[in-house]
Amino acid sequence: MIRIAVLVSGGGTNLQALIDAQNRGELKNGVLAAVLSSRPDAYALERAAQAGIPGYVVARKEYASNREMTCALVAKLRELDIGLVVLAGFMHILTEEMVQAYPNAILNVHPALIPSFCGAGYYGLHVHEAALAYGVKVTGATVHFVNEEPDGGPIVLQKAVEIREDDTPESLQRRVMEQAEWQILPRAVSLFCEGRLSVEGRAVKISEGA
Repeated sequence: MIRIAVLVSGGGTNLQALIDAQNRGELKNGVLAAVLSSRPDAYALERAAQAGIPGYVVARKEYASNREMTCALVAKLRELDIGLVVLAGFMHILTEEMVQAYPNAILNVHPALIPSFCGAGYYGLHVHEAALAYGVKVTGATVHFVNEEPDGGPIVLQKAVEIREDDTPESLQRRVMEQAEWQILPRAVSLFCEGRLSVEGRAVKISEGA
């Protein structure tokens, strides 16, 4: 059984999607073992508590740099015997120590179809504002492995969402979460825990299940 840690900074809607998937028995060979928050007041910690998942705070403000915080996170994850790290609305850049500790074992969900509208500066509503400003007809979400480049790791799953004429950044954000993020993130986590993902260069291969 793979022990999963979810890193959060805010409300935890993607964490809730994982909790709901676990309750439905959809996280095969994986268990949500810990939630680590960069903020003590993050509502995601309340979601974790309600689900009986241990919550921990590794507050960014307590460290002089992202590197120091990253090293503290790595130490905590190792202490908890974590096998998969999931970034779910974690709002801080992790330094290379995290990727070195968990190569091809960190998943992130991004609210666009990478390589569109991704990288530095593209987070939260900014992603959806950019998609609408560009005039694309289709957007969506991507789950990818994390490497040293922001949003640059190998892609695991993607799901498209059509843009409507009357969309606002807020309405588009909600629909991308409901129709894409909350579906493909639990799926990718389960595939990892089942041992069905392999990385070959930039390509992620998904093997057939038992």
